[in-house]
Amino acid sequence: MNRTITSNSFNFAFILCLSIVCIGIASATEHHAAQALEHSAVAATHGEMGHADVLTQHVEEALKHAKAAEKEHAQAHGHMTEGVKHLEEAIAHGKKGHAEKATKHTEEAMKHINASFGK
Repeated sequence: MNRTITSNSFNFAFILCLSIVCIGIASATEHHAAQALEHSAVAATHGEMGHADVLTQHVEEALKHAKAAEKEHAQAHGHMTEGVKHLEEAIAHGKKGHAEKATKHTEEAMKHINASFGK
């Protein structure tokens, strides 16, 4: 019994420290994603300890941050989706021997992929 509590306490402390380090490294645009991960990790640890009420509180906070991160990354996701479409078009044209069209789609894909990184 004591060994399980000690193990759970160690796991909780380790995850908490790891989360704090991750948050320190995260840039401003990744803030909400890092917060969502931190709260999720803490929630999982409390769940393993049987603390459903504390787990629920942290999952609710994780969800708030995850939704905020989803909104922040929606524009980047849209650019990456467009980049994928253009790469698929480039492949289709390349297989048909249409180098000029394939090149244009590849260049357009590069623009969207770069935009997804905020460049």
